[in-house]
Amino acid sequence: MNFIETRGNDGQRAPSITFSQAILSPMSSFGGIYSPESLPVFDAEFLNSHVDSGYKKLAKDVLSLFEVDIDEKVIDDALSLYDQFDDPSNPVPVVKVYDDLYVSELYHGPTRAFKDMALQPFGKVLSSVAQSNQEKYLILAATSGDTGPAALETFKNRDNVQVVCLYPDGGTSDVQRLQMVTEDADNLKVIGIHGDFDDAQTALKTLLVSDTFRDKLKENHISLSAANSVNFGRIIFQTIYHIYSYLELVRVKAIQMGEQVYLNVPSGNFGNALGGYYAYKMGLPVKQIHIASNQNNVLTHFIKTGQYDLRDASVIPTTSPAMDILKSSNIERILFDLFGSERTKELMLQLDTDKYYALTESELKEIQSIFAADFCTDEEGKQYIREAFAEGYLMCPHTATCFKPYHTCREDQSIKTIAYSTAEWTKFSPVIADALTGQKFEHDRDALQMISEKADVKIPNQISALFDKEITQKTVIDKTDIEQEILNFLG
Repeated sequence: MNFIETRGNDGQRAPSITFSQAILSPMSSFGGIYSPESLPVFDAEFLNSHVDSGYKKLAKDVLSLFEVDIDEKVIDDALSLYDQFDDPSNPVPVVKVYDDLYVSELYHGPTRAFKDMALQPFGKVLSSVAQSNQEKYLILAATSGDTGPAALETFKNRDNVQVVCLYPDGGTSDVQRLQMVTEDADNLKVIGIHGDFDDAQTALKTLLVSDTFRDKLKENHISLSAANSVNFGRIIFQTIYHIYSYLELVRVKAIQMGEQVYLNVPSGNFGNALGGYYAYKMGLPVKQIHIASNQNNVLTHFIKTGQYDLRDASVIPTTSPAMDILKSSNIERILFDLFGSERTKELMLQLDTDKYYALTESELKEIQSIFAADFCTDEEGKQYIREAFAEGYLMCPHTATCFKPYHTCREDQSIKTIAYSTAEWTKFSPVIADALTGQKFEHDRDALQMISEKADVKIPNQISALFDKEITQKTVIDKTDIEQEILNFLG
């Protein structure tokens, strides 16, 4: 399968490229990104044949549908990393909360967040391709809290790759920050910036398309790639768990094969939701995809009105900080898949220049046939955390946002919902402690202990050990100094 450019071709690049080329160089003409030229389609026979498959078997067969040009042994080695999750036989548990609401828990990997589902195998694949090409790569990552730790974890000490991770100083939870700033592998550099995630992501995209920056890297025989979901290598792995979660509902007899479900996805940069969209387009029986936002509700406004409007918007710090994002990169792939490259280029360039675009009435109707959306305030999220805890379910504030569209967006109450839990409770314990008891904790460590005792759950070693580790990454700079700081790191 080949990949083509979301904003069309500028005549300087190949009109289509392979999967391995797309993950090594994810940015395309006119500031666009790469998407599949066409999506594979599976039928009921494919789903039926995987009802009793393990996660790795399903993942390998989905990758085969995409015809990725990666050696089979590399794929097997990459997928074997799921064996390091809490339960290798079931890395993505699907838990019943209410009779018609099931939560797909995506956080049982090494950094306790859903980004491990994609970045664990992706890191192995990308570094293997770099080694086979005898090339050295700088991998850039911008994070609102979860991509960073997962990218650092998967790439640390890997040959032929160096990683620079940008995060908004003060814009993550304490645990997320500690997961990054205690990393000590020689090939990793963590940079805090004065700003928000959109500033970090803009800096990343600017460097990815900068000829001057690339030329400076070439002087050291280094090429450039990215670990964010602008890289389709992330998205392809995020498609798989939507299929697996559906099959899990079939396995436990919550639904019958072929029965439609709602997918309910907490969304910031829209990669998780895009994976669900691709699964739906490939053949998964999905009635509609419900997008949950926090008070940075640009996506809700877009899906309800067709207007993507950043003109008077600024990031609002919330209790679900990984979703404190205004400019969602993967909306571009939705526009491209539905409306083509010419229209996508027009809309995205308008967003870059005017901070605004509007869909036509017919375009909005097409979006709304697939997506519905609502946003959840911090106080509403705390209430949902309390209500779920009363039912015996402990969840993070990002997962809590899903409960708003669960209540407001379902047109057919008989259809089951699969909501996606993107992070373990341990990463946002002060918020959860406040929701459950009204107690305010200045430090995560105290909140963790209180919740552990109240809920009778163990704090994972990966989390508890963080508080005794040395802070090794101390760089915090202005966003204008990022390029020079990276060049200094590369030596």
